Amino acid sequence: MALFGFGLETGVGEVDELLRHAEQADRAGLDLVSLSDHPYFADRLDAYAALGVILGRTSKVTAAVNVTNLPSRPAPMLARTITSLSALSGGRVVLGIGAGGLWREITKLGVEHRTPAEAVRAMGEAITLVKALSGGGAPVTFEGEFYSVDRLAPAAAAAPPVWTGAVGPKSLAVTGKLADGWIPGHAADWLSPRFAESRPVIDQAAAEAGRDPGEIATIYNFPGRITENPLSSPRDDDGRWAGGSVAQWVEELVTAVREHGAAGFIYFPVEDGTSTDSALGRWGHEVVPAVREALGRA
Repeated sequence: MALFGFGLETGVGEVDELLRHAEQADRAGLDLVSLSDHPYFADRLDAYAALGVILGRTSKVTAAVNVTNLPSRPAPMLARTITSLSALSGGRVVLGIGAGGLWREITKLGVEHRTPAEAVRAMGEAITLVKALSGGGAPVTFEGEFYSVDRLAPAAAAAPPVWTGAVGPKSLAVTGKLADGWIPGHAADWLSPRFAESRPVIDQAAAEAGRDPGEIATIYNFPGRITENPLSSPRDDDGRWAGGSVAQWVEELVTAVREHGAAGFIYFPVEDGTSTDSALGRWGHEVVPAVREALGRA
């Protein structure tokens, strides 16, 4: 069954809204809430501090950073953070991870600049280490290009699912080789050229690594309007989803799951004069239940 999530804002002036929307998503029975990670911006909350509070204020919903800014969070400590959150929440976490993009901002944190190729290799090492440092077992020794640990005992908590925000071919290949899921960049969906060009790279890398490509989920960041009345066309002139009535959303998402193998959707409201509370309410209480019902009839 597909996952249904909601994207939270992380502005320092939006704390009340952040927590209220996380609790609203939890009560509505959504599967996931996510938040972005931009530690170099002073007007954003630290993603993992916020994630801990969100998990403490909710009881059922899973939470993820979409996606973790890896260069500013060393992999061994990220492993400790994510396994601790998993233990504290009863496993309600997903590790979203990215190689890093805004390097002019990232280096302001005192982080050494990495080339795109280096950043991708570091992401591969990080995924390997996080998984090795989870689930108990013998102490881990790892000597990599970017990270090393010496006889470090893994945490008892199991490794969470790891989803990447891969864009380029090398990071897509790392996803196929090591990750459990993929969030296409730039809110690309199943009808986009980006998906058509990128997903085969993941599948080929998975097959070459002896993995079943079908086990690597595709989860979409999916913005749009939820309108009272149907739109004449729910997609714009460039083919991007714009939104529409509840019935149009249901038709689109059911088709995405049945015909394109979509594994999940993280909804982001767009600015159209509708409050976020209202948009989240319609998503959680109208769109998602109707999609689940339709899929359950399959």
